[in-house]
Amino acid sequence: MATVITTRNRPKQFAWSYSKLKNFETCPKRYFHVDVEKTFKEDDDNEHLKYGNFVHAALAERINNEHKPLPATIKKLDKWATKILSTPGKILVEQQLAITESMTPTGWFDGDVWFRGIADVIKIVGPVALAVDWKTGQIKEDGVQLALIAACVFAHHPEVQKIRTEFIWLKEDATSRANFARSDMPAVWAALLPRVTRLRNAHETNDFPPTPNGLCRKFCVVTSCPYHGVGN
Repeated sequence: MATVITTRNRPKQFAWSYSKLKNFETCPKRYFHVDVEKTFKEDDDNEHLKYGNFVHAALAERINNEHKPLPATIKKLDKWATKILSTPGKILVEQQLAITESMTPTGWFDGDVWFRGIADVIKIVGPVALAVDWKTGQIKEDGVQLALIAACVFAHHPEVQKIRTEFIWLKEDATSRANFARSDMPAVWAALLPRVTRLRNAHETNDFPPTPNGLCRKFCVVTSCPYHGVGN
């Protein structure tokens, strides 16, 4: 039997981000209460979140103003900013990139938005580009997220034909890379769309059942869930 949850003011246009898709796949009920209905809120005082926001803001300011140094506490990260700044090209920082369901560019808050993604740094040199996503946590390979960054860049910058995408793992001093050509995108979407369809169907049917997982015991904020506090 479907778990039906009633909500108000549901958005008319279905729109998603990769983080929302991952949250849904982890636990639909948690996703509903945190990302859709917003009756429960993640801990804004989380030290890891605060540090990540601090680092992202500092690196954005550093790249936007190459003469402004990083704060002393993260000075060691300057090599990554310097690497981006040391070669010619058009640099765009903290880009909010939205696309429609037909994969065309649109505004972040436009009525036809279907997918939203953020690129921390984009560097464009003629028909090629680099897209960087700063990561302050532990290394977790995720080629799908890199592919989505590429898809957004291709949509918003039609001159770009090839792109190198990178996660830069600041804590580990490492990178994960994936290269994409514009011609790769149909295969990327063919693999991803069934997952998006399941998310969309959940919205259309209001079906968000709980899925017990490792977050239940200590790390889930949805106290109304029957699995809250259960498990190891």
